[in-house]
Amino acid sequence: MKLQEYRRKRDFRQTAEPPPAAPAKAGGSLFVVQKHAARRLHYDFRLEMDGVLKSWAVPKEPSFDPGVKRLAVEVEDHPLAYADFEGDIPKGNYGAGHVDCWDRGVWSAEGDIHQQLRKGHLKFTLHGRRLKGSWHLVRSHKKERQPAWFLIKANDRFAAEEGEATARATARGERRKASAASPAAAPVAPRRAREPARSIPLKTLARQAAALGGSRKAAIDTGFFAPELCHLVEQPPRGEDWLHEVKWDGYRLLTAVADGEVKLWSRNKIEWTARVPAIVEAVEALGLHSARLDGELIAVKDGHSDFGLLQQVLSGESHAPLLYAAFDLMHLEGHDLSRVPLRERKDLLQRVIASVDTGGQLIYSAHHVGEGERMMALAEQWNVEGIVSKAAGSPYRGGRGDDWRKAKLLQSDEFAVVGFTPGKGTREGFGSLLLGRPNDRGGWDFAGRVGTGFGAEQLRDVAQRLRRLVRREPPVGRGTIDPLLRHATWVTPSIVVEVFFRGYGNQGLLRQPSLKAVRIDKDIGDLGQPDAAGPTPNRNGRKAGAARRQPSAKETPMVTITHPDRVIFADLGITKQDVADYYEAVMESFLPGVAGRPVSVLRCPEGIAGDCFFQKHMMQGLRHVRGAKLKEQRGASAIYLCPDDAEAVMELVQFGVIEFHPWGALASDPDHADVMVFDLDPAPDVAWPRVVAAARLVRKLLGQVGLESFLRVTGGKGLHVVVPLRPASPWASVKGFAHAFADALARAWPDEFIAVASKGRRGGLIFVDYLRNARGSTSIASYSLRARKGAPVAVPVRWDELGKLSGGAAFDIRSAVQRLRRQRKDPWEGFGELEQNVEDVDSSLLSI
Repeated sequence: MKLQEYRRKRDFRQTAEPPPAAPAKAGGSLFVVQKHAARRLHYDFRLEMDGVLKSWAVPKEPSFDPGVKRLAVEVEDHPLAYADFEGDIPKGNYGAGHVDCWDRGVWSAEGDIHQQLRKGHLKFTLHGRRLKGSWHLVRSHKKERQPAWFLIKANDRFAAEEGEATARATARGERRKASAASPAAAPVAPRRAREPARSIPLKTLARQAAALGGSRKAAIDTGFFAPELCHLVEQPPRGEDWLHEVKWDGYRLLTAVADGEVKLWSRNKIEWTARVPAIVEAVEALGLHSARLDGELIAVKDGHSDFGLLQQVLSGESHAPLLYAAFDLMHLEGHDLSRVPLRERKDLLQRVIASVDTGGQLIYSAHHVGEGERMMALAEQWNVEGIVSKAAGSPYRGGRGDDWRKAKLLQSDEFAVVGFTPGKGTREGFGSLLLGRPNDRGGWDFAGRVGTGFGAEQLRDVAQRLRRLVRREPPVGRGTIDPLLRHATWVTPSIVVEVFFRGYGNQGLLRQPSLKAVRIDKDIGDLGQPDAAGPTPNRNGRKAGAARRQPSAKETPMVTITHPDRVIFADLGITKQDVADYYEAVMESFLPGVAGRPVSVLRCPEGIAGDCFFQKHMMQGLRHVRGAKLKEQRGASAIYLCPDDAEAVMELVQFGVIEFHPWGALASDPDHADVMVFDLDPAPDVAWPRVVAAARLVRKLLGQVGLESFLRVTGGKGLHVVVPLRPASPWASVKGFAHAFADALARAWPDEFIAVASKGRRGGLIFVDYLRNARGSTSIASYSLRARKGAPVAVPVRWDELGKLSGGAAFDIRSAVQRLRRQRKDPWEGFGELEQNVEDVDSSLLSI
């Protein structure tokens, strides 16, 4: 829908510009500036947003002078694949002339970008080769044929006088050198290429790995490997035998590459590959055959990693690039480097990262040799949490040892939530969280409570999770409970929080605690491993033996719905929570139609009155949705959305999904269709009784060739006639049959049907859309909501109900649930057991 204007202006038989459906790898945060020598030279400024490139034409080169306003005329949205386009647009075509990539990188913005655009002032940060720092796009008040904006540089450390902009721009091939005096800054994103252009050949890097002392040949797979862990110290170690790094405030990620395939793992053995596809792409850009890396997933704010921003991005609530700060290399190109001294592993890691432009989201974590106290002072100056000190000559050993030590500026630790107190006054959710730590008896001791550091949204989100965990008896020993907590609500330990505090009081309780983060990457089993080298204090403040590891509680998986009061269907006052409640209510019937299938989803983050856009590839931040890696038409592979269970569906709803459109094939067998769909799409002037008659005719004719069919109202104007295929058939056979069937209908009843998609010829006719029967094509799922006024729903119905229906939108968000509750029998009973196949149909029977 967003690319209709782009499509209208171009003839893709004449121009090499990518068509709207061209495959592209989306990271959610790309920006590109293309120098366009058309009738007049100008610069096309594009920001990745909602699955497209939002675009402005800037007549003059962007200026680094905050006092200079560059006119930026808003133009049509472009497909993501356009970011990779360079070359000539032939004469006679729209925009004829030469296009070059002038700058490229990643961008971020704080707050609601859609609201900022509506108000006419978008504030954002660019991390590019030329354009860096904070910028503004401000809409002009003048009424123009095309919306006019001004691109303005903010007054920050990257600002310069007008004449200095070009001089300050970084050359295209130059790479940022790691600084030992400050944390690695946000990186840049160069143009992606299929084959990496290397400054150091891969064979050279492999020879260098083989030559290191302690290196040995070894084969690896993409499975999990144990990370080396830190222990907490009050002060960093002294001497030149220690390397000191910034303590990144993010999620630990382990990277395994085998036979070119990349997998990412959390420290507690959970696979994150599908959850951060942009990071996978960055590692793939290295072009390695085998490797193991260790690093941290971070989001950057004000020049340093910000854990709160990272959680917002992963939950879909904020827009910022995710970066992978790599700090160790334990295997490279068939060589195990775990016994190689750390300083040599890091030197090789820096050369590997610097040898290839990786797409901007893979950075090298720099270090400083010696002077740990000075590094702590710099950490405080940089406003980061602390530093990590590592023995320069140490091997890489999984588990907790003494080679890696972390020193924090402010003490923090992780605790299980064991209860909560009620909120007071206007505070929603809860007053404070009650915290527990595991003891050496296999139980829990009360550690104190934390009531500060929560945002309003966080209060509601955590409270919603806690309500599902309520229990009658406290999980901590009664002798450890503060008498003032007799009115507390207790919960099963499941949620882990990290808390800042200033030591322990006389009763072993936390002093001045404040929330740092809710740790979605950890479970309570991790709390059995003490962070410090020594034992942890017990309730009486004395040192106790290290608590043994506790098994993780078997928590019911759940997804928190943020902004539950956001209005999605304004005409009915239906909120995001109402949408979530609907999908939860119909889940048992809805899930079989999407589980295990690649799906395209329609997202409307601001409601159906705002911007809605289709998405089929994995997006960053998803935890429950499985990604299915599938080949696309041009041979490249992409990771598709593939929900398998209720948690995956609800997570997509949390990300603003309204509609679900599955393939007619399973992700496990994408080349064979197990469902064939005929979409009967009437022109606006076609009365409903004609659509009913058309569906009955289609059923009758399919039955004559031996195919039983089922009926679905689409939630729109028309009907779906659905044919199950068992065993599944090759797509070519299914599409060939569907095309022949639609053509036969149109020939036999030319006053009723048309089999071509041309809207100019469809007046008074019903379009028999057979095009949904091709690899990669989709149809609306049964019980999926539609993003239309009235909140209609696609619902499967019995054939004998057809005459009673008022139209294709006969059911809505309320009546669909009521229907399911009253329903005694599945209207599609036998759908999954029916054995029939288009390959067994005699094609001569299609001469209708």
